[in-house]
Amino acid sequence: MAKQSIEHTEVAGKRVLIRVDFNVPLDGGTISDDQRITAALPTIKSVIDRGGRAVLMSHLGRPEGKGFEASQSMAPVAKRLGELLGKEVKIPAQTCKDPAVKAAVDAMNDGEVLLLENLRFHGCEKRNEPEFAKQLADLADVYVNDAFGTCHREHTSMVGVPAAMGGKPKVAGLLVQKELAYLQDALSSPAQPFTVILGGAKVSDKLPAIEHLLPKADHILVGGAMAYTFLQALGHNVGTSRVEADMVKEAKRIIELAAESKTDLHFPEDHICSTLFSESAGDIEIFDDQIKDGYMGLDIGSKTAARYSEIIKSSKTIVWNGPMGVFEWRPFKMGTKLVAEAVADATDGGATSIVGGGDSAAAAEQFGVAPRLSHVSTGGGASLAMLEGKRFKAVDLLDDA
Repeated sequence: MAKQSIEHTEVAGKRVLIRVDFNVPLDGGTISDDQRITAALPTIKSVIDRGGRAVLMSHLGRPEGKGFEASQSMAPVAKRLGELLGKEVKIPAQTCKDPAVKAAVDAMNDGEVLLLENLRFHGCEKRNEPEFAKQLADLADVYVNDAFGTCHREHTSMVGVPAAMGGKPKVAGLLVQKELAYLQDALSSPAQPFTVILGGAKVSDKLPAIEHLLPKADHILVGGAMAYTFLQALGHNVGTSRVEADMVKEAKRIIELAAESKTDLHFPEDHICSTLFSESAGDIEIFDDQIKDGYMGLDIGSKTAARYSEIIKSSKTIVWNGPMGVFEWRPFKMGTKLVAEAVADATDGGATSIVGGGDSAAAAEQFGVAPRLSHVSTGGGASLAMLEGKRFKAVDLLDDA
């Protein structure tokens, strides 16, 4: 069900409480990547350009939940957002519960922007506490969810606040709307052939997604360290590669499920390996099929990359979540790079491509293909939860279009 959009909601003269995802990486108080801030700009501008009063709230980092912590303050975010908007963005108090917050919101003029201090300075944010929800909801005439990266969390600002809004508008921001359009539509009626690329370290993180996608996908391409749990389940020698021993039985079950489905489940046939988990130390060798004792797989080999690339280039819908190897290190970046380029080439040829945030988004940026892809998600965990077929209460609570 499509959700009501902020674009089609009256905001002039109204207090618009926007849950954004400003959980940006900080390096000594300096923002090292402002993508999450720039991603929220269209929604913020839609509100203030139409005379709304934007009150923004977000979490940042992992504070202890016992009050203000200078190292986790939203101050660097307020400064950067002000630069991007060309207007001052104030933080009214050191905590969201301070009475000064309500006074500052009530004193706002049309077109102004306030940013609340870190929501997770309060432990009750993660507990979805009704009293905290009501306090935040009382700041608003309109509630906007534009924090896709947190949509799978049932926290106060995500589910408690919209539930406490009563009959007042509860709508989707432009970023959340775009994320839902791509991730829901791609999974409900994907153009065929539909290929899913899954990588990363832990097979336990991705098994629910594989099981959910088996009836839908034509191809599932597996790479990264998670491949070695599957390969061990198939009886291959994987050397000292990372294997989740407690997931081998589950991996076998998934392989058997795939054999009974229309989906082709693909695993690496060659591997770039090292004796050490290191960029520059250790002996590096390439193995076909079986990995020699003492070596660990750190990237897919050229044969696998070529085979995966051919499948990707002939696909009409592509979902990619997780790298093929340790792409941050020069000796083990080629598999992910070739897969990223194949996804971009397929998109240039008319395919729809969706990259599921996190490391995949970082790889798409590193290899310069992100602008050529249909959609790069801002939420790694949320996009993976959506690939697993989970419903989000934070989205269900919003008004239907």
